[in-house]
Amino acid sequence: MVDLHPVRPAGRRRAGWRLRLSAGWLLLLALVAVLAPWIAPHDPLAQDLFAGRLPPAWMEGGDALYLLGTDSLGRDVLSRLMHASRVALAVALVAGTLTALLGTALGLLAGFLRGWTDRVVSRLVDVWMAFPPVLFSILLVAVAGAGLWTIVLAVVLIDWTRFARVVRAEAMAQGAMDYVASARVAGRSRLGTMLHEVLPNVLPVALAMLTLEMGIAVIVEAILSFVNLSIPTDDATWGGMIAEGRASIHQAWWVLAFPLLALFLTVLAFGQLGEGLRERLDPVLRLRWRCAACR
Repeated sequence: MVDLHPVRPAGRRRAGWRLRLSAGWLLLLALVAVLAPWIAPHDPLAQDLFAGRLPPAWMEGGDALYLLGTDSLGRDVLSRLMHASRVALAVALVAGTLTALLGTALGLLAGFLRGWTDRVVSRLVDVWMAFPPVLFSILLVAVAGAGLWTIVLAVVLIDWTRFARVVRAEAMAQGAMDYVASARVAGRSRLGTMLHEVLPNVLPVALAMLTLEMGIAVIVEAILSFVNLSIPTDDATWGGMIAEGRASIHQAWWVLAFPLLALFLTVLAFGQLGEGLRERLDPVLRLRWRCAACR
């Protein structure tokens, strides 16, 4: 007897859980970032030297008013975490999107048009990738001045090459498919074929890379704020909190641990979301799952 309701393959189940967990964390983080001015228990910049280095509320000596404790200046760690998520997500969304647009456009042009366009873009990628990315971003921020848009510019200038290389390879593979030749025979122009035939088949790869890039942007912002080259105000950032906690790790480990945990979970969630989307959107993997389910 043939089973009309086959069990979902293990790979597809894992992809589903991966998407749910990562998307759930990022959705929660986005809500916290948007609502931080209203739900944060304290002003993230308010100092109380008499409440300095209080442990989390569940530890001995903790205060219920400060659930995750305070730093050396008596500032609430939980409130600073909430407000710091606004900076991290803003950089992730803006920098990741601009990087994806620039890299995908150049990679698509190089991979589909070939010829001199491919040679120019490929040589530009090779030269650009010769610069050490972290040192390049620090130098750019040091010269242009600290600020949110400077960090976004640094991320875009560093990581557009990753999109360009991957999308170029995918566009070259799609350009050799029969449906592209059929579109040309039917009278569609090269530009029309690239935009209406090749681009839709490249977008799943670019979308999966976009989520990975958002995680990288969060890391870059944390690195720059760790060395005090992020936003020029006293606003909370995860990297800045980690730098502050490093100096007092033996007396107040929670000042370092909680922003480090938030950074880790956010980057992991972006990475897992990208992997889950790739597995869901990849037609080859979908075909394998379908064949496995029908066995």
